Amino acid sequence: MEEVEDEPLFCDRVAGIDIGKAVVMVTIRVPSEARKGGRQQETREFGTTRRELLALAAWQVERAGMESTSDYWKPVFFLLEREGFDCLLYQASQVKALPGRPKTDKLDSAWLAKITERGSLAGSFVPPEEIRRLRTHTRYRRKLVQVRTAQKERCEKLLEDAHLKLSSVISDIHGVSGRDMLGAIAAGERNPRVLADKARGVMRGKIKKLEEALDCSFFTPEHAFILQMMLDSIDQLTAQIAVLDEKIAEMCRPYERQIAQLDQIPGFGITTAQDLIAEIGVDMSVFPTAGHLASWARQTPRVTESAGKRKGKNATGRGNPYIGGTLGEASVSVGRTQSFLGAKYRRLCTHMPKKKAQVAVMRTQLVIAHALLSDSAAEYQDLGPDYYERRADIRRRARNHARALERLGYKVTIEPIDPGTGELLPVTTDR
Repeated sequence: MEEVEDEPLFCDRVAGIDIGKAVVMVTIRVPSEARKGGRQQETREFGTTRRELLALAAWQVERAGMESTSDYWKPVFFLLEREGFDCLLYQASQVKALPGRPKTDKLDSAWLAKITERGSLAGSFVPPEEIRRLRTHTRYRRKLVQVRTAQKERCEKLLEDAHLKLSSVISDIHGVSGRDMLGAIAAGERNPRVLADKARGVMRGKIKKLEEALDCSFFTPEHAFILQMMLDSIDQLTAQIAVLDEKIAEMCRPYERQIAQLDQIPGFGITTAQDLIAEIGVDMSVFPTAGHLASWARQTPRVTESAGKRKGKNATGRGNPYIGGTLGEASVSVGRTQSFLGAKYRRLCTHMPKKKAQVAVMRTQLVIAHALLSDSAAEYQDLGPDYYERRADIRRRARNHARALERLGYKVTIEPIDPGTGELLPVTTDR
């Protein structure tokens, strides 16, 4: 038999915390005082109030590991972090995927302590406190926008129920003209001509169609009552969103340079940049490469292979919905632009579903964001919508010249060089 030594522990004094809403079960593991190389442990139960958690922080440990159980982990993690603990947050599914064991809170906390001392799992990304504060505001703003959109959709359904075909004539019934008409209808106006006369700008050219669409024969007082409540709700949500916009702009002043950098990316805007920074922060040293960031954000297809065969549809998996929503909006916008990313989206749509092309563009935008946030002096330079055509033309000409020389009896090897310096460039594979 060969003598072997156990691998050294990543940390000698650790705590494993099983999170609950009202109580947490904590197991600490420290070096044994009686046996060299041994370990001793103790398990206690603590409440989740500040006083109880401060008593937990009095234990002399270096690192604490816990599962990301709902939102209950946040007060424990943040308080211990403030008290100087090195905290690690584990994804619950990864902890459960490890070898089976009896399921009790005490055993769970002991298992978490063992995982932490051995370094079996990498901790999840938890942004610094100032980014977390910004994230609270940006996420709530997104929720309010979603609620307002839902109210607008309900408003359109109400009009259909009352046989008002306004949305068949006006693309946005909550624009300036449409909102004036809806307000007048809720206030009691039923004359189609009077309502249609509230159209403004280019909408004046649709007066006849508007008069037909605004026939209020089926519009009842009950419809008017609900419509007024919906309009009031939309106005209230709009006012709250405006207040949040001002507050977020104030909180983003330390990141004005990074926001200006991200705003250069096609499809991005100030709001998109604010939302992205609130999710990934501005310190890209957390993500060693752009690939790490894209994988963490679930913008990279996952490959599952067994017995030499690909399994599944290479889906990206379920990631951060706020990053997905932010990049999704940006990728939809960029598809209509005359830019490199717009051309890439349209090119990909020719041989794959639009949603897959959208995810590919989202990943490219995230890679660009990583490069910009990694260098405060970096500026985005668009390659142009004709980038692929120019590259294809260069390759075509080089291939034609090579074939011409081969017909003369020569063997040709093509290596790319820098036109300015004449140095060889690394070979890349174009797709």
